[in-house]
Amino acid sequence: MLITQLKSKDAIASLAQGKTFVINCHGCKEVYFPEYQADELQKELAAEKDITEIMTRDYICNPDHLQLQLEKYMDKVKDADTVLVCSCGVGVQTVAKYLEEKRVFSGCDTYPLPGFQGVTPQELDCAQCGECYLNYTGGVCPITACSKSLVNGQCGGSKNGKCEVDKDMECGWERIYRKLEKLNKLDTLKHPTKVRDYKKPFDFSTKDGE
Repeated sequence: MLITQLKSKDAIASLAQGKTFVINCHGCKEVYFPEYQADELQKELAAEKDITEIMTRDYICNPDHLQLQLEKYMDKVKDADTVLVCSCGVGVQTVAKYLEEKRVFSGCDTYPLPGFQGVTPQELDCAQCGECYLNYTGGVCPITACSKSLVNGQCGGSKNGKCEVDKDMECGWERIYRKLEKLNKLDTLKHPTKVRDYKKPFDFSTKDGE
């Protein structure tokens, strides 16, 4: 199983720039989603920001299902400056891939929980690292899209856009570069690398994370 945890209100408010379309995924049976907390936070956000729509669905990680669910909202999506997704990492990546031209941000971090992980095959993956990088990398996960899980890519070993570890795999950091270029956000790569806190998932069940 896995659990999605909302980022702080300040962090989410800083992401909701301009007209913002919000997508909640109440998840599948393998995912815990903080429904009440998300509802309360988004009500507060709507009073302070330009939230044009709050759409709540499940299984947004399925591209065909996502496309169907977004169909009647596409006018608002196209008009939005930002799409804020509150779901596990797979859901955010699926939305970011579908809405190539949009700034898609994650409102959650994803943590693992012991138990059944589900069997639904997905093109994209979430390592449940508890420290979502998707907001810095254009919605392409550096942990799962890069064979070396580099957060300061690229390593320099790729050739013709292919990974040196797996030649059938696209270089994750070239994907990140292309996506940021498309969003006109290449300046993001000039910012200091956010060092990954490896202890997060393992200390999640302790009282104070110590």
